[in-house]
Amino acid sequence: MAATTETTDVLLIGGGVASVRCARTLSKHRFDGRILLVGEEAAAPYNRPPLSKELLREDLPDDLVLAEPERWYQRRGVELRTGRRVVGLDLAGREATLDDGTSLRYERCLIATGAGPRAVPVPGGEGAMLLRTLADARRLRDAALRAGPGAPVVVVGGSFIGIEVASALAALGLRPTLVELGDRLWAGRLGTELAAWASERLREAGVVIRLGAAVSRVDAGVRVGDERIPGAFVVAGIGVQPRDDLARAAGLAVEDGIVVDGEQRTSDPAAWAAGDVARRGAHRVEHWHSARESGERAARAMLGLPNEPAPEPWFFTEIAGVPLDVVGVADAWDEERWTGDRVLAYLDGGRVVQLASIGSALPAARMRELVAARAPADAVPKALDPAS
Repeated sequence: MAATTETTDVLLIGGGVASVRCARTLSKHRFDGRILLVGEEAAAPYNRPPLSKELLREDLPDDLVLAEPERWYQRRGVELRTGRRVVGLDLAGREATLDDGTSLRYERCLIATGAGPRAVPVPGGEGAMLLRTLADARRLRDAALRAGPGAPVVVVGGSFIGIEVASALAALGLRPTLVELGDRLWAGRLGTELAAWASERLREAGVVIRLGAAVSRVDAGVRVGDERIPGAFVVAGIGVQPRDDLARAAGLAVEDGIVVDGEQRTSDPAAWAAGDVARRGAHRVEHWHSARESGERAARAMLGLPNEPAPEPWFFTEIAGVPLDVVGVADAWDEERWTGDRVLAYLDGGRVVQLASIGSALPAARMRELVAARAPADAVPKALDPAS
Protein backbone atom coordinates (compact mmCIF):
# COMPACT_ATOMS: atom_id res chain seq x y z
CA MET A 1 0.00 0.00 0.00
CA ALA A 2 1.34 3.42 -0.95
CA ALA A 3 2.20 5.80 1.89
CA THR A 4 -0.22 8.67 2.39
CA THR A 5 0.51 12.36 2.77
CA GLU A 6 -1.51 14.64 5.02
CA THR A 7 -1.30 18.28 5.97
CA THR A 8 -1.91 19.93 9.31
CA ASP A 9 -1.50 23.43 10.64
CA VAL A 10 -0.03 22.37 14.00
CA LEU A 11 1.63 19.01 14.63
CA LEU A 12 2.10 18.01 18.25
CA ILE A 13 4.73 15.27 18.56
CA GLY A 14 4.34 13.43 21.85
CA GLY A 15 1.34 12.24 23.81
CA GLY A 16 1.98 13.94 27.13
CA VAL A 17 0.68 16.88 29.10
CA ALA A 18 2.88 19.43 27.27
CA SER A 19 1.18 18.63 23.96
CA VAL A 20 -2.27 18.68 25.56
CA ARG A 21 -1.71 22.05 27.20
CA CYS A 22 -0.43 23.42 23.92
CA ALA A 23 -3.61 22.21 22.20
CA ARG A 24 -5.78 23.59 24.99
CA THR A 25 -4.14 27.02 24.77
CA LEU A 26 -4.49 27.13 20.99
CA SER A 27 -8.17 26.27 21.37
CA LYS A 28 -8.64 28.83 24.14
CA HIS A 29 -7.42 31.54 21.76
CA ARG A 30 -9.79 30.32 19.05
CA PHE A 31 -7.19 28.89 16.71
CA ASP A 32 -9.23 27.45 13.84
CA GLY A 33 -6.57 25.45 11.99
CA ARG A 34 -6.06 21.70 12.13
CA ILE A 35 -4.32 20.41 15.27
CA LEU A 36 -2.99 16.85 15.16
CA LEU A 37 -1.47 15.17 18.22
CA VAL A 38 0.62 12.05 17.62
CA GLY A 39 1.45 9.84 20.61
CA GLU A 40 3.32 6.53 20.81
CA GLU A 41 1.20 4.95 23.51
CA ALA A 42 -2.18 3.42 22.75
CA ALA A 43 -3.76 5.38 25.60
CA ALA A 44 -4.95 8.95 25.29
CA PRO A 45 -2.57 11.49 26.91
CA TYR A 46 -2.46 11.21 30.70
CA ASN A 47 -0.82 12.81 33.72
CA ARG A 48 2.26 10.97 34.95
CA PRO A 49 2.50 12.09 38.63
CA PRO A 50 -0.18 9.62 39.85
CA LEU A 51 1.74 6.67 38.37
CA SER A 52 4.17 6.57 41.28
CA LYS A 53 1.64 7.68 43.90
CA GLU A 54 -2.14 7.07 43.84
CA LEU A 55 -2.08 4.56 40.97
CA LEU A 56 0.34 2.31 42.88
CA ARG A 57 -1.42 2.63 46.23
CA GLU A 58 -4.97 2.33 44.92
CA ASP A 59 -6.69 0.63 42.01
CA LEU A 60 -7.60 3.82 40.16
CA PRO A 61 -9.40 3.57 36.83
CA ASP A 62 -7.33 4.84 33.93
CA ASP A 63 -9.71 7.69 33.12
CA LEU A 64 -8.87 9.41 36.42
CA VAL A 65 -5.32 10.05 35.23
CA LEU A 66 -6.20 11.33 31.75
CA ALA A 67 -4.93 14.82 30.93
CA GLU A 68 -8.34 15.51 29.39
CA PRO A 69 -11.42 13.30 28.89
CA GLU A 70 -11.38 11.74 25.45
CA ARG A 71 -14.53 13.64 24.46
CA TRP A 72 -12.64 16.90 25.09
CA TYR A 73 -10.55 16.37 21.95
CA GLN A 74 -13.66 15.94 19.83
CA ARG A 75 -15.28 19.07 21.24
CA ARG A 76 -12.12 21.13 20.66
CA GLY A 77 -11.41 19.75 17.20
CA VAL A 78 -8.08 18.26 18.27
CA GLU A 79 -7.26 15.05 16.40
CA LEU A 80 -5.60 12.26 18.36
CA ARG A 81 -3.45 9.66 16.65
CA THR A 82 -2.31 7.23 19.32
CA GLY A 83 -0.09 4.18 18.93
CA ARG A 84 1.99 5.97 16.30
CA ARG A 85 5.55 7.30 16.45
CA VAL A 86 7.25 10.06 14.49
CA VAL A 87 10.42 8.50 13.09
CA GLY A 88 11.68 11.31 10.89
CA LEU A 89 11.53 15.09 10.80
CA ASP A 90 12.44 17.21 7.75
CA LEU A 91 12.70 20.74 9.08
CA ALA A 92 13.38 22.39 5.74
CA GLY A 93 10.39 20.69 4.14
CA ARG A 94 8.26 20.96 7.29
CA GLU A 95 7.35 17.32 7.05
CA ALA A 96 7.24 14.49 9.59
CA THR A 97 7.20 10.78 8.85
CA LEU A 98 5.32 8.28 10.99
CA ASP A 99 6.31 4.68 11.65
CA ASP A 100 3.56 3.50 9.30
CA GLY A 101 5.01 5.53 6.43
CA THR A 102 2.49 8.38 6.61
CA SER A 103 3.92 11.82 5.80
CA LEU A 104 2.59 14.79 7.73
CA ARG A 105 3.23 18.25 6.33
CA TYR A 106 2.88 20.98 8.93
CA GLU A 107 3.11 24.74 9.35
CA ARG A 108 4.24 24.60 12.98
CA CYS A 109 5.21 21.73 15.23
CA LEU A 110 5.82 21.09 18.89
CA ILE A 111 8.31 18.41 19.93
CA ALA A 112 7.27 17.04 23.32
CA THR A 113 8.77 13.57 23.24
CA GLY A 114 9.55 13.58 26.96
CA ALA A 115 12.23 11.55 28.68
CA GLY A 116 12.90 7.87 29.23
CA PRO A 117 13.96 6.10 32.43
CA ARG A 118 17.55 4.99 32.84
CA ALA A 119 18.18 1.29 33.29
CA VAL A 120 20.55 0.10 36.01
CA PRO A 121 23.94 -0.25 34.20
CA VAL A 122 25.05 -3.49 35.88
CA PRO A 123 24.72 -7.19 35.02
CA GLY A 124 21.07 -8.15 35.28
CA GLY A 125 20.04 -4.49 35.31
CA GLU A 126 17.56 -5.09 32.50
CA GLY A 127 15.58 -7.19 34.98
CA ALA A 128 14.77 -4.18 37.17
CA MET A 129 11.29 -2.77 36.59
CA LEU A 130 11.05 0.79 35.27
CA LEU A 131 8.24 3.27 35.82
CA ARG A 132 7.37 5.79 33.14
CA THR A 133 4.12 4.74 31.50
CA LEU A 134 0.62 3.78 32.56
CA ALA A 135 1.39 0.19 31.53
CA ASP A 136 4.55 0.27 33.69
CA ALA A 137 2.49 1.39 36.69
CA ARG A 138 -0.04 -1.38 36.18
CA ARG A 139 2.72 -4.00 35.93
CA LEU A 140 4.38 -2.69 39.08
CA ARG A 141 1.13 -2.70 41.06
CA ASP A 142 0.37 -6.24 39.87
CA ALA A 143 3.84 -7.37 40.95
CA ALA A 144 3.34 -5.79 44.37
CA LEU A 145 -0.02 -7.49 44.85
CA ARG A 146 1.41 -10.86 43.77
CA ALA A 147 4.32 -10.49 46.17
CA GLY A 148 1.92 -9.69 49.02
CA PRO A 149 2.28 -7.91 52.37
CA GLY A 150 5.59 -8.44 54.09
CA ALA A 151 7.49 -9.29 50.92
CA PRO A 152 10.93 -7.67 50.60
CA VAL A 153 11.46 -5.49 47.53
CA VAL A 154 14.35 -3.30 46.40
CA VAL A 155 14.19 0.19 44.93
CA VAL A 156 17.43 1.36 43.32
CA GLY A 157 17.83 5.14 43.39
CA GLY A 158 16.91 7.86 45.87
CA SER A 159 15.39 10.10 43.17
CA PHE A 160 11.91 11.64 43.24
CA ILE A 161 10.52 8.54 41.49
CA GLY A 162 12.51 6.10 43.62
CA ILE A 163 11.32 7.69 46.86
CA GLU A 164 7.70 7.85 45.67
CA VAL A 165 7.76 4.19 44.62
CA ALA A 166 9.32 3.08 47.91
CA SER A 167 6.65 5.08 49.78
CA ALA A 168 3.82 3.53 47.76
CA LEU A 169 5.14 -0.01 48.16
CA ALA A 170 5.45 0.48 51.92
CA ALA A 171 1.84 1.71 51.99
CA LEU A 172 0.83 -1.56 50.30
CA GLY A 173 2.47 -3.49 53.15
CA LEU A 174 5.66 -4.54 51.40
CA ARG A 175 9.12 -4.11 52.94
CA PRO A 176 11.13 -1.86 50.59
CA THR A 177 14.86 -1.30 50.82
CA LEU A 178 15.89 1.91 49.08
CA VAL A 179 19.46 1.71 47.78
CA GLU A 180 21.12 5.02 46.89
CA LEU A 181 24.65 5.48 45.56
CA GLY A 182 25.08 8.94 47.10
CA ASP A 183 25.38 9.86 50.76
CA ARG A 184 21.99 11.62 50.76
CA LEU A 185 18.62 11.26 49.09
CA TRP A 186 18.14 13.06 45.78
CA ALA A 187 21.90 12.63 45.26
CA GLY A 188 22.37 15.63 47.55
CA ARG A 189 20.64 18.04 45.16
CA LEU A 190 18.19 19.15 47.86
CA GLY A 191 20.78 19.50 50.55
CA THR A 192 21.29 17.97 53.97
CA GLU A 193 18.31 19.16 56.00
CA LEU A 194 15.51 18.05 53.69
CA ALA A 195 17.23 14.74 52.97
CA ALA A 196 17.47 14.06 56.73
CA TRP A 197 13.77 14.89 57.20
CA ALA A 198 12.75 12.65 54.27
CA SER A 199 14.95 9.79 55.47
CA GLU A 200 13.34 9.86 58.89
CA ARG A 201 9.86 9.98 57.40
CA LEU A 202 10.60 6.99 55.14
CA ARG A 203 12.04 4.95 58.00
CA GLU A 204 8.92 5.64 60.06
CA ALA A 205 6.88 4.31 57.13
CA GLY A 206 8.88 1.07 57.04
CA VAL A 207 11.41 1.83 54.30
CA VAL A 208 14.99 0.67 54.92
CA ILE A 209 17.48 3.17 53.48
CA ARG A 210 20.95 2.22 52.36
CA LEU A 211 23.08 5.22 51.42
CA GLY A 212 26.50 5.12 49.77
CA ALA A 213 25.61 1.73 48.33
CA ALA A 214 26.78 0.80 44.83
CA VAL A 215 24.71 -1.94 43.19
CA SER A 216 26.91 -4.40 41.30
CA ARG A 217 24.26 -6.87 40.11
CA VAL A 218 20.49 -7.31 39.91
CA ASP A 219 19.51 -10.92 40.60
CA ALA A 220 16.54 -11.87 42.82
CA GLY A 221 17.27 -8.63 44.59
CA VAL A 222 20.55 -6.74 44.29
CA ARG A 223 24.15 -7.18 45.29
CA VAL A 224 26.02 -4.41 47.06
CA GLY A 225 29.63 -5.46 47.40
CA ASP A 226 29.58 -8.96 48.88
CA GLU A 227 26.11 -8.51 50.34
CA ARG A 228 22.92 -9.68 48.70
CA ILE A 229 19.80 -7.65 49.45
CA PRO A 230 16.85 -9.92 48.58
CA GLY A 231 13.75 -8.73 46.83
CA ALA A 232 10.66 -10.28 45.25
CA PHE A 233 11.31 -7.73 42.52
CA VAL A 234 13.55 -4.73 41.89
CA VAL A 235 12.48 -1.27 40.70
CA ALA A 236 14.93 1.26 39.26
CA GLY A 237 14.49 4.98 39.88
CA ILE A 238 17.86 6.42 38.89
CA GLY A 239 16.65 9.30 36.76
CA VAL A 240 15.70 9.85 33.14
CA GLN A 241 17.32 11.00 29.92
CA PRO A 242 15.69 13.27 27.33
CA ARG A 243 14.26 11.57 24.28
CA ASP A 244 15.91 13.98 21.88
CA ASP A 245 17.06 11.56 19.16
CA LEU A 246 14.41 12.76 16.70
CA ALA A 247 15.43 16.39 17.17
CA ARG A 248 19.14 15.59 17.00
CA ALA A 249 18.73 13.66 13.75
CA ALA A 250 16.72 16.55 12.30
CA GLY A 251 19.56 18.97 13.01
CA LEU A 252 18.08 20.98 15.90
CA ALA A 253 20.38 22.36 18.60
CA VAL A 254 20.52 19.67 21.29
CA GLU A 255 22.48 19.69 24.54
CA ASP A 256 21.01 17.55 27.31
CA GLY A 257 17.65 18.11 25.64
CA ILE A 258 16.39 20.36 22.88
CA VAL A 259 17.70 23.89 23.40
CA VAL A 260 14.86 26.44 23.55
CA ASP A 261 14.44 30.11 24.36
CA GLY A 262 11.99 31.68 26.80
CA GLU A 263 9.10 31.03 24.42
CA GLN A 264 10.08 27.38 23.84
CA ARG A 265 11.39 28.12 20.34
CA THR A 266 14.03 25.76 19.00
CA SER A 267 16.78 26.60 16.52
CA ASP A 268 14.22 26.11 13.70
CA PRO A 269 11.66 28.92 13.22
CA ALA A 270 8.74 26.50 12.72
CA ALA A 271 9.52 24.18 15.63
CA TRP A 272 9.00 24.50 19.37
CA ALA A 273 9.83 22.06 22.17
CA ALA A 274 8.27 21.63 25.61
CA GLY A 275 8.20 19.31 28.58
CA ASP A 276 10.97 17.00 29.78
CA VAL A 277 12.80 17.02 26.43
CA ALA A 278 13.29 20.80 26.37
CA ARG A 279 16.15 22.67 28.03
CA ARG A 280 15.79 26.37 28.68
CA GLY A 281 18.83 28.15 30.05
CA ALA A 282 21.07 26.16 32.36
CA HIS A 283 18.51 23.55 33.40
CA ARG A 284 16.17 20.98 31.96
CA VAL A 285 13.22 20.65 34.34
CA GLU A 286 11.54 17.23 34.45
CA HIS A 287 8.31 17.94 36.29
CA TRP A 288 4.60 18.13 35.55
CA HIS A 289 4.10 21.84 36.20
CA SER A 290 6.94 22.72 33.87
CA ALA A 291 5.50 20.51 31.12
CA ARG A 292 2.10 22.16 31.41
CA GLU A 293 3.45 25.69 31.49
CA SER A 294 5.97 25.18 28.70
CA GLY A 295 3.27 23.74 26.44
CA GLU A 296 1.13 26.80 27.09
CA ARG A 297 4.02 29.17 26.35
CA ALA A 298 4.74 27.39 23.08
CA ALA A 299 1.12 27.78 21.97
CA ARG A 300 1.11 31.49 22.73
CA ALA A 301 4.34 31.93 20.81
CA MET A 302 2.90 30.02 17.85
CA LEU A 303 0.02 32.49 17.81
CA GLY A 304 2.29 35.53 18.12
CA LEU A 305 0.96 36.35 21.58
CA PRO A 306 3.21 37.76 24.30
CA ASN A 307 4.46 35.52 27.09
CA GLU A 308 5.21 36.44 30.67
CA PRO A 309 8.66 35.38 31.88
CA ALA A 310 8.68 31.70 32.77
CA PRO A 311 7.96 31.20 36.49
CA GLU A 312 10.38 29.55 38.87
CA PRO A 313 10.37 25.74 38.55
CA TRP A 314 7.94 24.05 40.93
CA PHE A 315 8.36 20.39 41.88
CA PHE A 316 5.71 18.41 43.73
CA THR A 317 6.29 15.04 45.34
CA GLU A 318 5.19 12.91 48.29
CA ILE A 319 7.29 11.38 51.04
CA ALA A 320 5.39 8.50 52.65
CA GLY A 321 2.12 10.29 52.00
CA VAL A 322 3.29 13.76 53.07
CA PRO A 323 3.17 16.42 50.32
CA LEU A 324 6.40 18.24 49.56
CA ASP A 325 6.73 21.26 47.27
CA VAL A 326 10.10 22.55 46.10
CA VAL A 327 10.42 25.82 44.18
CA GLY A 328 13.57 26.90 42.38
CA VAL A 329 16.64 25.13 41.07
CA ALA A 330 19.69 26.40 42.91
CA ASP A 331 23.15 25.30 41.88
CA ALA A 332 24.64 26.50 45.16
CA TRP A 333 23.71 28.00 48.52
CA ASP A 334 25.56 28.77 51.72
CA GLU A 335 22.82 28.12 54.32
CA GLU A 336 19.77 25.94 54.85
CA ARG A 337 17.38 27.57 57.31
CA TRP A 338 14.13 26.19 58.71
CA THR A 339 11.16 28.38 59.54
CA GLY A 340 9.29 26.24 62.03
CA ASP A 341 9.46 22.60 61.05
CA ARG A 342 7.76 22.77 57.66
CA VAL A 343 9.47 25.41 55.49
CA LEU A 344 13.12 25.23 54.51
CA ALA A 345 14.87 28.14 52.81
CA TYR A 346 18.05 27.70 50.79
CA LEU A 347 19.97 30.95 51.18
CA ASP A 348 22.87 32.45 49.29
CA GLY A 349 24.26 35.60 50.85
CA GLY A 350 21.11 35.88 52.97
CA ARG A 351 18.81 35.73 49.90
CA VAL A 352 16.31 33.00 49.07
CA VAL A 353 17.37 30.96 46.04
CA GLN A 354 15.18 27.89 46.66
CA LEU A 355 12.36 26.90 49.01
CA ALA A 356 10.84 23.65 50.26
CA SER A 357 7.44 23.42 51.93
CA ILE A 358 6.18 20.34 53.78
CA GLY A 359 2.46 19.66 53.93
CA SER A 360 1.59 22.73 51.83
CA ALA A 361 2.64 25.03 54.66
CA LEU A 362 3.41 27.80 52.17
CA PRO A 363 1.46 28.14 48.90
CA ALA A 364 3.53 27.41 45.82
CA ALA A 365 2.53 30.72 44.22
CA ARG A 366 3.97 32.62 47.20
CA MET A 367 7.10 30.48 47.14
CA ARG A 368 7.59 31.34 43.48
CA GLU A 369 7.32 35.03 44.27
CA LEU A 370 9.93 34.82 47.03
CA VAL A 371 12.42 32.83 44.93
CA ALA A 372 11.94 35.01 41.82
CA ALA A 373 12.56 38.14 43.91
CA ARG A 374 15.58 36.59 45.68
CA ALA A 375 13.86 37.79 48.82
CA PRO A 376 15.78 38.35 52.05
CA ALA A 377 15.69 35.50 54.55
CA ASP A 378 13.32 37.30 56.94
CA ALA A 379 10.66 37.41 54.20
CA VAL A 380 9.98 33.71 54.68
CA PRO A 381 8.64 33.84 58.27
CA LYS A 382 6.67 36.95 57.30
CA ALA A 383 5.06 35.03 54.44
CA LEU A 384 3.99 32.35 56.92
CA ASP A 385 2.50 34.86 59.34
CA PRO A 386 -1.14 35.49 58.41
CA ALA A 387 -1.04 38.81 60.29
CA SER A 388 1.83 40.18 58.20
